[in-house]
Amino acid sequence: MTAVASPDVRRGGVRALWAGNPGAVVQRGLIAARSSSWVVVLSGFFEPVFYLASMGIGLGQLVGDVETSQGLQVSYAAFIAPALLAVSAMNGAIYDSTWNVFFKLNYGKLYEGMLSTSLGPLDVALGEILYALLRGLLYATGFLIIMQILGLNLAPTAILAIPAVLLIAFGFASVGMAITSYMKTFQHMDWINFVLLPMFLFSATFYPISVYPGWVQQIVMALPLWHGVELIRGLTTGILSAGMLWHVLYYAVMIAVGLVFTTKRLRALFLD
Repeated sequence: MTAVASPDVRRGGVRALWAGNPGAVVQRGLIAARSSSWVVVLSGFFEPVFYLASMGIGLGQLVGDVETSQGLQVSYAAFIAPALLAVSAMNGAIYDSTWNVFFKLNYGKLYEGMLSTSLGPLDVALGEILYALLRGLLYATGFLIIMQILGLNLAPTAILAIPAVLLIAFGFASVGMAITSYMKTFQHMDWINFVLLPMFLFSATFYPISVYPGWVQQIVMALPLWHGVELIRGLTTGILSAGMLWHVLYYAVMIAVGLVFTTKRLRALFLD
């Protein structure tokens, strides 16, 4: 009688989706990280630092000052540093929510085991995303300290870049996990780099968006990374405006859409 009733409980209501225990997934990730290569983890931190040293400090000697979208003249290093912080948040979140999730989903069969317990698909989705945010928090804090040492944080509001980075990472991780849940082969993962590279190069990361024609600017402003770059750049330079709330709203929508699709997909794969 119990074996027959259990699937009905899992299929219906909130309990079928949420057991209130995403921490178990985070704990599993932390335990697994003990045996992983810390060189791989640290590489995600040093990548933006190398870009900052080579382009912000090196090339910056030739470029001089750059005007932000708010009309403030800043050094080239101070211009690209917040953008690199946003890029670091994006890359870290995407790596954890795509390649790691793809392996666990299709080869490790970890989610199938998790969902055979009391955990629901929303627990798994939130747990994986929160684990990705821990790495993002580590990267953001370290990079922000380096920016402070180099004098690239131009306002006290730069400290708010840390929660902003977590918001950006949350948005990319939730959407990345949702997309990965539909991928079947490693070849499909190449599509992710195909999308990330143009965003990295054209989202006003290394030069102002004003250099583009008007129609290109509209495309760039539709990209999620541009919203992250503008949000963090406004915080580190101290140029705050009501328009920054649109950047926050953009990522809030990303998070909601990503969680909804991930939850539905995991439920369809393993429960229905």
